[in-house]
Amino acid sequence: MIKDKIIVAIDTQSEERLNFLINELKDQASFVKIGMELFYTYGPDIIKKFKDLGFKIFLDLKLHDIPQTVHNSCKTLSKLNIDILNIHAAGGMNMMRQALSGYREFNENGKLIAVTQLTSTDQETLNTQIGIPGELNEAVIHYAKLTQQAGLNGVVCSAKEIQIVKENCGLDFLCVTPGIRPKGSVAHDQKRILTPFEAVQLGVDHMVIGRAITQAVSPRESFITILEEIS
Repeated sequence: MIKDKIIVAIDTQSEERLNFLINELKDQASFVKIGMELFYTYGPDIIKKFKDLGFKIFLDLKLHDIPQTVHNSCKTLSKLNIDILNIHAAGGMNMMRQALSGYREFNENGKLIAVTQLTSTDQETLNTQIGIPGELNEAVIHYAKLTQQAGLNGVVCSAKEIQIVKENCGLDFLCVTPGIRPKGSVAHDQKRILTPFEAVQLGVDHMVIGRAITQAVSPRESFITILEEIS
């Protein structure tokens, strides 16, 4: 379903704004991203709230810790009937395998994916601040291959890296892409960005779009406009 390609990032601490967004999007969007801000504000009950309304859920908590801690966390989160959960590939092979083991205890069909490099990371940040040498694309490919070897379903990456990930890991390997900005939108803190149409042309599986929809005067109309652009 084409609607599933758009995951709307719901990031707010305001109950009034949350209810406004739900009312705007409930008859249009089918997939939402619940990130740290929303989850830490409302707790696991927010998952049930969206599930009861028929939404699919991408729980974006980017887990990264010692393997046993991530295993136990994924086991707990697997009880929430989420559709996609993510962790950090930088945690390494054992952590990712332990995460998958925990996630599968109560969720047989949900997707587990790993973050390669945040879309706010550029080449200079990678080399001089994070301390990873080489090209950004090389780092993304390395993490994508490691994620696949660990048995996960795909990665979070920039839309600019969809092709190289698919080339190295196969067409069925999921690419979930933040950093999507419709033409004329402000980039904010994102560095590696593309438009929704460009992302679809490159073979994106799911694109995460937040402020371009949620901060619009009419989130509903903004969603419809983007959907028409990619249909």
